[in-house]
Order: sequence, then C-alpha cells, then structure tokens
Amino acid sequence: MKIILLKDIKGVGRKFDIKEVSSGYARNFLLPNKLATAADNESLKRLEDKKKIEEKQIEENKIENERIIKEINSKEIKIETKIGDEGQLFESISEQKISDRLKELGYNIEKSQIKIDNPIKHTGEFLVKVKLGDLEGEIKIII
Repeated sequence: MKIILLKDIKGVGRKFDIKEVSSGYARNFLLPNKLATAADNESLKRLEDKKKIEEKQIEENKIENERIIKEINSKEIKIETKIGDEGQLFESISEQKISDRLKELGYNIEKSQIKIDNPIKHTGEFLVKVKLGDLEGEIKIII
C-alpha cells in the first residue's frame, strides 16, 4: 500500500515521504494513529500544499531568528537579585531567569535555547550563548 508519512517514523521514513508499506501495517498502525495517510491524487495535492506552507514558515522563522540574533548580539542585559556581603548571590541565575528577563525585553527565547555551563552564582559579567535554529549568538549578562 502506498502512503504519505505525516510524521518521522524510525525505520520507515521522514515526514512527507511517499512509501510503499504492507497494507496490514498501514491499516492497523499507521492510519489509525494518524502517522500516515493513503497516497491518492487528492492527498498528493494536499501534500504539495503542506510542503509549500511549511517551507515558507521555515524561511520566515529563519529570517526572524537572524533578526533576533543580530539584535541580542549587541545587548547587555542586567539582572538584579539580592547579593550577600561577599558578592555571592542568594539565588543562582539559570537559563529560566535569563529567558524570563529576555521575554520582559520583548524577545521570545525559551530556556532550552539558552546555553550556560553552570548556573551563575556570583556577581559580574558573563557571556551566555543563545541558539536559535542553526544560528548562535552571545548576550552579555550583568549581575
């Protein structure tokens, strides 16, 4: 049976691939779990439309990510927190705190896109990497 995959399936293929699989596998697993659809003329036309929409969306995301990386590369972000007598922080600064601060400034960057080796536990200036898709930038964090 000829099918169009709607998701990546290990051992079968990637999303939007057209594959030939056994009809039992398709009827009993792929189709009921909405992992694939039968490959007829109508679904092939819809596949082309979906591919175009997805490619356009990927391109728009890439342009937006480039703009954000350009903007944040030149930014210094201050994070205020309580500090002890010897410069130690009462709470460590993690990816989540940095993400929250960036969201306050209007950048929609998730904590999974921020890379720091260890949480920040002292005052000072720190370079933090931000990875958006294939692009990577650095922000200077001042505590």
